[in-house]
Amino acid sequence: MTTATVGAPGSPRRYLHSLWLLSARDLRVRYATSALGYLWSVLDPLVMSLIYWFVFTQVFQRTVGHEPYIVFLITALLPWVWFNAAVSDFTRAFNKDARLVRSTSIPRSIWVNRIVLSKGVEFLCSLPVLVGFVVAAAFTSATPVALNWGLLLFPVAILLQTMLLVGLGLIVAPLCVLYSDLERTTKLILRVLFYASPIIYSVSDLPGIFPQLAAFNPLSGIFTLYRFGFFPEVWDTLSVVVGVAMSVGILALGLFVFRRLERPVLKEL
Repeated sequence: MTTATVGAPGSPRRYLHSLWLLSARDLRVRYATSALGYLWSVLDPLVMSLIYWFVFTQVFQRTVGHEPYIVFLITALLPWVWFNAAVSDFTRAFNKDARLVRSTSIPRSIWVNRIVLSKGVEFLCSLPVLVGFVVAAAFTSATPVALNWGLLLFPVAILLQTMLLVGLGLIVAPLCVLYSDLERTTKLILRVLFYASPIIYSVSDLPGIFPQLAAFNPLSGIFTLYRFGFFPEVWDTLSVVVGVAMSVGILALGLFVFRRLERPVLKEL
């Protein structure tokens, strides 16, 4: 892709067109040399889910989550893979294409948004795994999934996660250019956040004051919305309300931070 194609200033239509071209390029590069191609979007959450299912159902006596547990895991692991992959790529969003970032005149936020979009497409492509386990559970599980109107909140969860990721990207990406140690710090935070988020458990499984504390992790509310259509008993109003508020707040903060840091970042690149 040439600089002229991406960099010409213009309307939101040109921005969206450039965003799609960059995202499509990311997907092509990711799968061009891969024999399995699309399957890589599925294998990571699938393998993770099977490992945790085996550990918590066959090795240890599980006291968290809901049945069928494999569906319970998948509904949070799929969006977690999207979140983890996007935030990891934010740390290299500008350094990876520094020359093009410096020379383009299109808003530099596109280098964050293209990561959110390309990883989001991979997330959508992995949803057949969830559908497959829901169907399988209907025939094999003693407690099949009880689908309900809460499935209508699934797109709301996608929208909130998109807002959260864009906000985080607009903060993390420029800061990682200015402070290189933040890339390793972000990786450590993501490892901790996996266990601090209701993936292998639900918010209601936590003891004492921890459900209230967990609510201030925006992923708690977002994962609740993903799961509600399959497991209505996981609903937690505080987590959802705080998750919505924090997603909007982090997006607003990201826009503010990015405007303040864009010029120093261009000087640093």
